[in-house]
Amino acid sequence: MNNSQDKKQQNSRRNFLKTSTLASAGFMIVPRHVLGKGFVAPSDKLNIAAVGCGGKADFNIPQAYNNGSDNIVALCDVDDRQSAKFRAKFPNAPYFRDYRKMLESEGKNIDAVIVTTPDHMHYPIAMSAIQLNKHVYVEKPLTHDIWEARQLTEATAKYKVVTQMGNQGSSSKGTRITEAIIKNGTIGEVHSVEVWTNRPVWPQGVQSPKDKDEKQPIPNEVDWNLWLGTAPIRDYHEAYMPFRWRGYWDFGTGALGDMGCHFMDVPFRALNLGYPTSVECSVGQVYADFFKEAFFDDVCPPSASIHLRFPNPTSKNFKEINLTWNDGGIRPRLPEGCDYDKIFTSIDGGVMFIGTKGVLACEIFGDNPKVFLNGKFENIKFPEPIRPVVEGNVNGHQQQWVKACKSGFGTYTSSSFDQSGPLTETVLMGNLAVRSFLMRNSKDKFIGRKKLLWDGKNMKITNFDEANAFVKREYRAGGWI
Repeated sequence: MNNSQDKKQQNSRRNFLKTSTLASAGFMIVPRHVLGKGFVAPSDKLNIAAVGCGGKADFNIPQAYNNGSDNIVALCDVDDRQSAKFRAKFPNAPYFRDYRKMLESEGKNIDAVIVTTPDHMHYPIAMSAIQLNKHVYVEKPLTHDIWEARQLTEATAKYKVVTQMGNQGSSSKGTRITEAIIKNGTIGEVHSVEVWTNRPVWPQGVQSPKDKDEKQPIPNEVDWNLWLGTAPIRDYHEAYMPFRWRGYWDFGTGALGDMGCHFMDVPFRALNLGYPTSVECSVGQVYADFFKEAFFDDVCPPSASIHLRFPNPTSKNFKEINLTWNDGGIRPRLPEGCDYDKIFTSIDGGVMFIGTKGVLACEIFGDNPKVFLNGKFENIKFPEPIRPVVEGNVNGHQQQWVKACKSGFGTYTSSSFDQSGPLTETVLMGNLAVRSFLMRNSKDKFIGRKKLLWDGKNMKITNFDEANAFVKREYRAGGWI
């Protein structure tokens, strides 16, 4: 094939994929044999750009690349140390520190974008890609703020792109079986859910470098201004990166952001939960000295217990469903007859559904469901999953998205933004409650320690206006923008 023919083939592929984002769910991939021997169908390979090359990207990028069944055509990271391994693996993929320059320079070569960055940069990167009609895969939580999650959910429908959030448990068979057990009424009508996790497993409830006025020289490999992105200016310190940014409000979303989209996804689907109507919480306190409470406003607290209430319009007996989230190692009280060792089997945490006939407990991703009926464990036959099982189970999450991108908008993915957007809003409601709980006035009097009433449609706390500051944060002006 000469260069002219090759260029025509590339243009054909790009135009095909761009058109596919606007296609209906019924779009058909052109079979390889129709095009002739040796011709690669335009839909056979997806051109993927990766923004963020460390942490979960160590899994996301290889799974999407799939040993060469698809292409990695551009790489972006603000830390050259994190990107080194993938720059070596994909030497022909242009490398950038600024995602905006990547999209501007390579936009015509990119069909889809994987976003694996700290939480505070998920939204601006994903939205920029969506507005260019690029399919997007975004790590959990989908966004840092509630408002951002709503915007991405709406943008998906507007721009007709294929989406997936990186809560891979949504592709697990365990989630589907647990969902089926709940929906077939095995434990009766569910009225309460308990969720717990051992997170945080990074420093929280501690004094930050910012509070201690500590700073370090910025490594040559790091563009600190770009790493801060939308966050307020602060001095560099190694305590923030990599990964430990999760415990800082400016960058991360704490234990909830890390694990909530995994654990809460199971009841969210099984019970068809909508927006919560109220939220209240308490948090673990830290003391600097005898009866001297420490205020570490820069970081998330060491533990929290959060209580969400959801409307239950289809039930005559329970008008609300109560869901409690516990982190920092706090565990719920077990109902009578439940076996402690069978329920608290996983160090990561678990979920417990309490119904009128019994209790169902499962681990992360809905794994290892256990049913307790009439005060004892029952080894029952589980029903078949309601939703289609994903090839590869949790390890097929990225490829499910890749294949859906080739088929076009409307193709099913386990955690498309129409599902994961509202889930993320619910998860982040917990953080809104925590931040409200920690609010103080000028006299260090706590002013937000109350049940907060939530208008989900309008994204507004109706009984304590100060808490609405945590629905949408202010982005840093100047600098990186």
